[in-house]
Amino acid sequence: MTTPLNATLAQVTQRIIERSAGPRADYLKTMAANAKAGTQRAGMGCANMAHTTAALPAADKLKIHAERTPHVGIVSAYNDMLSAHQPYENYPALLRSHARALGATAQMAGGVPAMCDGITQGAAGMELSLFSRDVIALSTAVALSHNVFDAALMLGVCDKIVPGLFMGAVQFGHLSTVFVPAGPMTTGLSNDAKAKVRQHYAQGLVGRDALLESEAQAYHSPGTCTFYGTANSNQMLMEIMGLHLPGSSFVNPGVALREALSKAALERALINTGRGGQPHIRLADIVNEKAVVNGIVGLLATGGSTNHTIHLVAMARAAGVLIDWDDFAELSAVVPLLARVYPNGSADVNHFHAAGGMGFLMRELLANGLLHGDMNTVMGFGLGAYTREPWLDGASLAWRDLPPLSGDTSVLRPVAEPFSADGGLRLLKGNLGRSVVKLSAVRPEHRFVRAQAVVVSDQQDLLALFNAGELDKDLIAVVRYQGPRANGMPELHKLTPPLAVLQDKGFKVALVTDGRMSGASGKVPAAIHLSPEALSEGTIAKVQDGDWITLDCERGVLHLEVDAATLAARNVSHPDLSHNAHGTGRELFGLFRSHASTAESGASPLLG
Repeated sequence: MTTPLNATLAQVTQRIIERSAGPRADYLKTMAANAKAGTQRAGMGCANMAHTTAALPAADKLKIHAERTPHVGIVSAYNDMLSAHQPYENYPALLRSHARALGATAQMAGGVPAMCDGITQGAAGMELSLFSRDVIALSTAVALSHNVFDAALMLGVCDKIVPGLFMGAVQFGHLSTVFVPAGPMTTGLSNDAKAKVRQHYAQGLVGRDALLESEAQAYHSPGTCTFYGTANSNQMLMEIMGLHLPGSSFVNPGVALREALSKAALERALINTGRGGQPHIRLADIVNEKAVVNGIVGLLATGGSTNHTIHLVAMARAAGVLIDWDDFAELSAVVPLLARVYPNGSADVNHFHAAGGMGFLMRELLANGLLHGDMNTVMGFGLGAYTREPWLDGASLAWRDLPPLSGDTSVLRPVAEPFSADGGLRLLKGNLGRSVVKLSAVRPEHRFVRAQAVVVSDQQDLLALFNAGELDKDLIAVVRYQGPRANGMPELHKLTPPLAVLQDKGFKVALVTDGRMSGASGKVPAAIHLSPEALSEGTIAKVQDGDWITLDCERGVLHLEVDAATLAARNVSHPDLSHNAHGTGRELFGLFRSHASTAESGASPLLG
């Protein structure tokens, strides 16, 4: 017997379908026009074909020229500077070889850039980070623009990389496409221990050597960082939207199961081209309004990255689906929090995976009417395959049923026994604008803060005040001119340890910013992504030191206690932001900054 769909889930989905009717129809029309009968290279000019195959082995040339077998394009974010992407180094050779064994062919279509927020945090390079997503989308489009491929494999993991690959790939939604993860590194120093050392360093209790040793023990090998930030939220998102193979998101690099899953991803991409009487499943057939809603549900049920209140909006828009923060907030009210993974708990993603992982999570959500099950995936129609886990039966990849109970209820719970009755994401509204706050790691006693503003226009200025001992009081830190148009909207992770120190001292503390705090948003309430931003004449530009602000997470209120007449009389003199436009390549991103949309619209210069 099919469980009825949750009423709110159904209502929000229908609203999104109606809102998206025009752009979605335009998108599908374009995808239909892009498709060809037979292979995508059918009817291609001889010179064009010769360029395509010039560097290939003779056997591959013959297959491609014959135009009878599928040809797969690989788009990779490989570099060996990012631990999460280093495992991709050998994937092209593996996938090309496996394609030949299956009677098909594969080529590296192109590479995309991949930068690490953990490396650029607090530095000028971080101001390129958000827009690197759009560069990746453009690079993906360039890679696939040769129009010779019948299927595509997207190799990427981290923060902006998966959203960028997605945004580019859906422009080629007429192709059979599978996203291929590389997996998290094995567990190192516990996240709680790492956070404690960071706080001690912020207080001057330990030196740089101790901090570096702690960080090196936490980030120690190939694979994704193991905390549940944007990178691992990406992997969850691709799986719950049906774009990964079931259970593949959190299998560690370098193990036999990881290689088997990567080969199987190629096999599914080939099967989904519709050869041999199989259903033709295009990327555009998978990515629709229901898949996007499932993605939002997954983020809420796991306490996923707040970055996806920006990224998922942009990703959906790229496929003609329009969502906003009201959709997130309404779904958050009915989707329970089923996972506690750092920074929302002490466990990491390896513990989550061992406790039942994505299979357990999706089985619970489906059984309680909290996911759309009637949708295409890379495995075919329906989400049933995603409630199982992969394993090696000898040398063969297979899937099996999960145990009925969570392996660790301190990490992963059923819907009947959630960590919280709601998803922990709130939309905040008031005379300051619209903002989001992630409550998964914020204790109830810290969810209401009424205090005077301490206003800065650079996170370094707030750190200087902290180091000078001038923040030992109740306060709401207002960090402005951090939006996409001002400086590219860098993450403000450097603020987490000092604000946490102040909260631990017993002060009422919160953050209000038009910038980002990302998937590592922690125990201090942070009203982030405030829109409109300061540079776009947002009210945050008029806040003054000492103004009283109320931040009420439970009621969804963000209110500046200054009357309208006084606010209207205040003049705004924007600070000199020229230092954000020069150095570390920032000169090249001026066009992106000036054309970026609001955070709630996806902060994209490409999609409006």
